[in-house]
Amino acid sequence: MHLHILGICGTFMGGLAALARESGHRVTGCDAGVYPPMSDQLRALGIDLVEGYGAEQMALKPDVFVVGNVVTRGFPLMEAILDAGARYTSGPQWLAEHVLFGRHVLAVAGTHGKTTTTAMLAWILEQAGLQPGFLVGGVPMNFGVSARLGTGNTFVIEADEYDTALFDKRSKFVHYRPRTAILNNLELDHADIFPDLAAIETQFHHLVRTVPSTGRLLVNARDTALQRVLARGCWSEVQRFGTKREEPGGLCARGEPPSFDVLRGSLKLGRVEWSLLGEHNQLNALAAIGAAEHVGVAPEAACAALATFQNVRRRLEVRGEAGGVRVYDDFAHHPTAIRATLDGLRRQLEKQAALPGAPRGRILAVFEPRSNTMKLGTMKAQLPWALEAADLSFCLQGDYGWSVRDALAPLGKAAVVAESVDALVAAIAQSARPGDQVLCMSNGGFGGIHERLLAALTAQAARA
Repeated sequence: MHLHILGICGTFMGGLAALARESGHRVTGCDAGVYPPMSDQLRALGIDLVEGYGAEQMALKPDVFVVGNVVTRGFPLMEAILDAGARYTSGPQWLAEHVLFGRHVLAVAGTHGKTTTTAMLAWILEQAGLQPGFLVGGVPMNFGVSARLGTGNTFVIEADEYDTALFDKRSKFVHYRPRTAILNNLELDHADIFPDLAAIETQFHHLVRTVPSTGRLLVNARDTALQRVLARGCWSEVQRFGTKREEPGGLCARGEPPSFDVLRGSLKLGRVEWSLLGEHNQLNALAAIGAAEHVGVAPEAACAALATFQNVRRRLEVRGEAGGVRVYDDFAHHPTAIRATLDGLRRQLEKQAALPGAPRGRILAVFEPRSNTMKLGTMKAQLPWALEAADLSFCLQGDYGWSVRDALAPLGKAAVVAESVDALVAAIAQSARPGDQVLCMSNGGFGGIHERLLAALTAQAARA
């Protein structure tokens, strides 16, 4: 079968393309931005790419056009597909029919932590010898690829609540029909397509409706929105995580994030020793351990596997150090995720500062409000709360229709706003001093700020 994928350079569609190619299909694709690293990855798989969405691509005559959700009416190729009555489908639908059907699907849903938890779960199953297939919205460092078919019966997938395609406004995850589903958390996000939290809760309940009675839901016990989702109706086994220790049956953690026991009620199941920071990653681990148990992996073995888990690229990833200043890259873009990431880094620095003679390192938070929700200004009032764990905050003012400077005014002199990446780099370099940790947060490339900042810091150190 020949697939021509529209929007192929997106994380999900690029992963789908890799799976289709691994399955033996011929794959071509197009996108508005065909550039590295995704373009290099796809071409290495023998996938020909076309820049743009021109109608001339009809001449490729594929068996089916797979349409990504970045495509809207008015795209010349989409109009030509409709006019010709050509066969088309969505990415999630094609995946469900050609990859997921007949397998034990483990889906990871939630506003935050989907990518990391999906990668954790895939690694646990891999270490258990299950050879799972997976599709992750990032690159797990243990695997080096975002997607693979796997040879076992299990398939782990990041289950996104964003809509499927221009002709299917259901969330992507309703197509996956999991037997095991993680519901990590639920907050208002994607304000460009969801009017309120209740609308997202409805989509999550659609997912709950697809899990069979012999299936398992792993649900964050601390999340009130998820409890409302389950109150609408639930037909599957529920395993809660993040519970209080005295609560029977629930999974909980005892100890600090880098080293903690995993308990079911008061019974110890195993111990996790790893390098990941933050309580949010403890919760991600509990969810992954509970999901793996549903396919036969003992919690003790799951805990042991997590000791070698290397996380996902762009999750508090160290990009380099210059002049005694360490620069991190992180995907956080929602206020809650920003706060959780900063809290995790702050706890690590405070632990280091407690050592005799150790200096107290500062955190310089650097943020780009790039997501559709942030561009709309829906959550601008939460930004001071999200950034308060940082010693200094630096933010890019783009063409958002709202003032970042006004939004960050409650932080006073601890917040700096710049109109360009160059100006932002100059301000950070001027403020940074040895021992500082610079955390750059964006769901995009942020104008290559990491390399530019490291270059500026190196030059500054050479002049000193």
